Amino acid sequence: MTVAVWCADTRAWATEAPAHVREIMGQVCVGCHHGKTAEGGLDLAQVAWSFDDPELRRQWVAIHDRVAAGEMPPDAAELPAVDRQRLVASLASAILEAERKETRESGRGPLRRLTRREYEQNLRDLLKLPDLDVADRLPADRDAHGFTKVAGLLDVSRVQLAGYLDAAAGALHEAVASGVSPPEQKHFRFVGTDLFPELATFGEREAMFFTRDGKMVAISGSEFAKMTPEQRRDPTLELALFRSATWPYYGYPRGFRAPRDGRYQVKFSARSVRQLPGFRTVPGYAPLAMSFRARQPSGADVSGDVRETGGLIDLLPEAREFETSILLKRGETFEYSLLGLPVPFIRTDGGFFYDFPPMPRDGHRGAAFQWLEVTGPISPAKWPPESHRVSFGDLPIRAAASGGALAVEVVSSKPQEDAERLFRRFARAVARRPLSEDSHAQFLRLIHAKLNEGAPFAEAMLKGYQAFLCSGHFLYLTEPRGDEYALASRLSHFLWNSRPDEPLLQLAAEGRLRSQLRSEVDRLISDERFERFVADFTDQWLGLAQLRRDNPDVRLYPEYRKDDYLVDSMGRETRSFFTAMVRENLPIATVVDADFAFVNDRLAEHYGLSRQSGSAMRRVELPQWSPYGGLLTQASVLKLTSNGTTTSPVVRGAWVMEKLLGKPPPPPPKTVPAIAPDIRGVSTIRELLAKHTESPTCAACHAKFDPVGFALENF
Repeated sequence: MTVAVWCADTRAWATEAPAHVREIMGQVCVGCHHGKTAEGGLDLAQVAWSFDDPELRRQWVAIHDRVAAGEMPPDAAELPAVDRQRLVASLASAILEAERKETRESGRGPLRRLTRREYEQNLRDLLKLPDLDVADRLPADRDAHGFTKVAGLLDVSRVQLAGYLDAAAGALHEAVASGVSPPEQKHFRFVGTDLFPELATFGEREAMFFTRDGKMVAISGSEFAKMTPEQRRDPTLELALFRSATWPYYGYPRGFRAPRDGRYQVKFSARSVRQLPGFRTVPGYAPLAMSFRARQPSGADVSGDVRETGGLIDLLPEAREFETSILLKRGETFEYSLLGLPVPFIRTDGGFFYDFPPMPRDGHRGAAFQWLEVTGPISPAKWPPESHRVSFGDLPIRAAASGGALAVEVVSSKPQEDAERLFRRFARAVARRPLSEDSHAQFLRLIHAKLNEGAPFAEAMLKGYQAFLCSGHFLYLTEPRGDEYALASRLSHFLWNSRPDEPLLQLAAEGRLRSQLRSEVDRLISDERFERFVADFTDQWLGLAQLRRDNPDVRLYPEYRKDDYLVDSMGRETRSFFTAMVRENLPIATVVDADFAFVNDRLAEHYGLSRQSGSAMRRVELPQWSPYGGLLTQASVLKLTSNGTTTSPVVRGAWVMEKLLGKPPPPPPKTVPAIAPDIRGVSTIRELLAKHTESPTCAACHAKFDPVGFALENF
């Protein structure tokens, strides 16, 4: 009766599906998956026996997987092993043939546009602007299970096209020379009391003071007012700082503001120290990690955009000179960011004050700065800069008339000829492949029209460049089947998030890329640009971008209290581990079973491993007693799969199913209400979940991932 009704409702299905498939599914599946009350929302009467439609094929793939895994029907006895094998084989054959047909007709890599990160990185590499920041001008990309490089989701709307036009215009204008000559470089030197904006800071004297010969030099406000400029800039004074940089504990060179956007060279002399009772300083026992933080000079108030810059620097117990470059916006300053140190605690009992943590037996760790110099913004050795020459070659420049969009005018005695020459050169670099004459024509018409209207040469060229940067020649990656240029672009955007370099394009031009594909993959992976892939992939696959999503409860986990160094080190460990897996081609089992870890000084302390020196990640062999090793026991993953207060076997188990096994558990059935189970007599998490999964509907899925989560509970 069930088979007859089902076949009547699905005549097309009944005639196209193999007879044994109709018979098996009619007897076993339709009873639960039919009509308005179909289990899991799957009404087989509405699923045609068709595999060309991707959406229908996805449904059949899901049916195949559930039957093959023995999950459907829930009672395995309802479907004999022979019938299950025949049904799975028929579904697999139909699905495989449809996918082969699709591959023959459309290839393996469907046309897709660049993600906004790829677009920004392409512009950085193309225009020679490594610090270009235009991604935020573009709408966020949609994602599937966290991943954005999904062709079906990378469509283009009117809003997105407007964003690309805006980003391209901003990048092209930034690439143009900012004047006829390089911007003036200014030099600043800070010594003595100029090394800090105040004479004290939050946390009282224990957090910061000036020293000479290892002893505190107390300077009151009234004394400071009487000091001469030479006394204030006494080079024998050191700035001693013993806290991490965080709100509201600002601290930066007195009076410094970046005169304009750009990179600045910073040189300084410093050492790691310990503060002993009586405000005395002695050399530290170990290196102290630090960086700089760019920010607005807004005192204790919230300063908006605060970001690390200049990289990690390890201060040593003996004073040394260090040099780095920092990226600043006009009007910004930069603060000393000592990593892994305590911060004053805001107290409201008995008044409002900042209480510094008790002094450890070996003293407070900190840093002493002797002097600091800033020079910038850094200009290139040749002017106009390389970014300008990408667009205009060696054409001369002169100061632009007031009111123009650009600071300079590009001088051309033959604008029509120069325009065509420069555009062809630009288009060849942008398109990542040779172009036909027709491909150039419409953009050249736009440039010529602007010139005929009387537009300045540079502005006319930028209009053509802007249009080309928003065209399919740049915005899309094409199917690489039989096209070595397309293969080169796919490969570089996969492993570098950007355009192919010259060796890759040369192999494509010679038709030798496919024959040397393995060696080129190895070359791209060994290149430092591969770190872009590592950062983006781990952000999306493992969710490292959400590492600061939840702040651990400091009463339960005091080691996390405002310790950005610890959290940053967690992310760096996971990225170092993943990089090693790829570059060394380690077995996939390393994900869950490794006898090594990547740690620095802070992580070694966190994991209870032997003491390490410095902020650099290094590979260490794990002792036999260590429960760590592999991805699952890394602090970043364990933090991401908890909420900062409690852990859940369900959450961690589901995370492993989705992220590592590629089998995300389905959402709870709509027919199962969210009713709290009867937990009387329950005393452990395991007993609680056992109560929760007494329902057969819940148990079918929970039995797969709860045990995995339980294995991680002791972390």
